[in-house]
Amino acid sequence: MPSEYAKSLGARLRSIRQQQGLSLQGVEEKSNGRWKAVVVGSYERGDRAVTVSRLADLAEFYRVPVSELLPDGSGVRHEPTSKIVLDLERLYDEASEELAYVARYARAIQQQRGDYNGRVLSIRADDLRALAIVYDASPSGLIERLTEHGVLVADPRAFFAS
Repeated sequence: MPSEYAKSLGARLRSIRQQQGLSLQGVEEKSNGRWKAVVVGSYERGDRAVTVSRLADLAEFYRVPVSELLPDGSGVRHEPTSKIVLDLERLYDEASEELAYVARYARAIQQQRGDYNGRVLSIRADDLRALAIVYDASPSGLIERLTEHGVLVADPRAFFAS
């Protein structure tokens, strides 16, 4: 008899598949037989345990993060983020190719906001998450990179006091 967790996981798998307009047979056809309808169906019913690596492969097939396949309460933490403040002078002076997307994004935000004070720019949590996706990183991972490059303003009030 499947556990409650297996049933919840199966329900998430079924939901994602159905959102993509796929039947179990459609999954088998779209995957060229890599994913057998009977196997995916047994995962969805919770009758068969799915390994972590198979779950990751299935997430890749569905083109969703693995965390989206896991049921609520699974312990996967969705990272809370808040806004950050960039030191624009350092960002634009930094010739690092690694920060090119951040610099381009910051310029676009400045243009959109009409904000050309030239010293700092606050990046909202949603913008930070979008940038993190571009860098294939978590928001905290991107913050770490920005800190390493010295373009993150830790305390904006202290920045203006100097």
